[in-house]
Amino acid sequence: MTEQRSRKAVLLAISTTCAALISGCGVIPGGAGGSPGPVVVMTWAPGGTKSTNMPGMPAMAQAFADHINDMGGLNGRDLKVLTCNDHNDQVEAAKCAQQAQQEGAVAVIGSYSEQANSFLSTLEAAGIPYIGGYGLTQEEFQSPMSYPVNGGLPALLAGNGQQLAGSCSKVSLVRPDTIVGDQFPLFLDAGLKAGNRPPATDLRTADDATEYTSVAQRAAGSTKPGSCVAAVLGDRTDTFFDSFRRLGDELPNVRLASVIGSIQQSLIDSTGGKNSPLENAFVTSWYPPTSDSKWDPMKLVVKKYAFGDDRINVSDPGVQTTWIAYSVFTQVVRTMGEEEVTPLSLKRALDKATAVSTGGLTPDLGWRNENMLAVPGHPRMVNAKVVYEVVREGLLVAARTGFADMTPTLSHQGG
Repeated sequence: MTEQRSRKAVLLAISTTCAALISGCGVIPGGAGGSPGPVVVMTWAPGGTKSTNMPGMPAMAQAFADHINDMGGLNGRDLKVLTCNDHNDQVEAAKCAQQAQQEGAVAVIGSYSEQANSFLSTLEAAGIPYIGGYGLTQEEFQSPMSYPVNGGLPALLAGNGQQLAGSCSKVSLVRPDTIVGDQFPLFLDAGLKAGNRPPATDLRTADDATEYTSVAQRAAGSTKPGSCVAAVLGDRTDTFFDSFRRLGDELPNVRLASVIGSIQQSLIDSTGGKNSPLENAFVTSWYPPTSDSKWDPMKLVVKKYAFGDDRINVSDPGVQTTWIAYSVFTQVVRTMGEEEVTPLSLKRALDKATAVSTGGLTPDLGWRNENMLAVPGHPRMVNAKVVYEVVREGLLVAARTGFADMTPTLSHQGG
């Protein structure tokens, strides 16, 4: 009898514990008949560094998740966003990838890092897709786990070269003295060559300096009237332009230029708007200007779910890329229906995806073999189109209608 009472006590304790779990949590996660857990993803970007920082990307990711979850989630499951700061450091970037694996992320989405050689091997080993990276490194266009949404810096720089070729007799390029920066002249020169212009004067400098007087003097000395100075230094581009402007009488009659991310509307506003020294500057972008109505859905989400969050600047191409990458991810997951979302099942869905709409912010996207462009060294590139912009009356506006396709230029780059 004592043994029988003991068994009953144990069963009662187990039953009571299960009941408490169910009443307190709704269901036991993963239990039979219970609702599934969240779809976990990660977004990373550098923050608090001396070079380029992109805190708006993880902030945009969280706002997007709040929006999606308010709309009922992904096929009935919540979207959970993990964030990580790679500190623009190889070791920290690798740790972010390891965290994504350890915490069950099915994808890394809308992220920015110069350290692809540190994190992609971890994602590849874990089979985790990398959707909509910023396109800084060649590895992002080579890894089978990478699903880019734009043409990265190759398309921007080739586009900028081709844009400048129409108006500039000679171009000087001010760029970071880094491994990533070493690629910049190759792509800019490809665009200049397509416009029958000579290669740019290559001016290397630090990407974390507090002033650029020396390189500004070299840029001014290498130009003449009718020339252009293109500066692509990320967050430090405004510091260079300030040093360049301070040369005063030493300045020849040249036109300034850059690519989106190094110049954006907030920089023009902070340097004088209509009276900014960037007035008439040439700018090449991946996406339409922020004033375009195609961005209205993103702006509404930011207003509702991130109002007052000064990390999010809707004109920041990192924020915009994150919006596009999450939009693509959401569409692909919804095509999966009731299928469990895992890194492997998601990769299969991405590999079959085609004609994925971004609402006109990019051409429709897909990552089938037939979508891959014939760009040497960049076999995963599926979108090499850019937008030509100019600073007019203090605003970044389209300089021409629609997209310019850099596929032919990049396909013959170096040829």
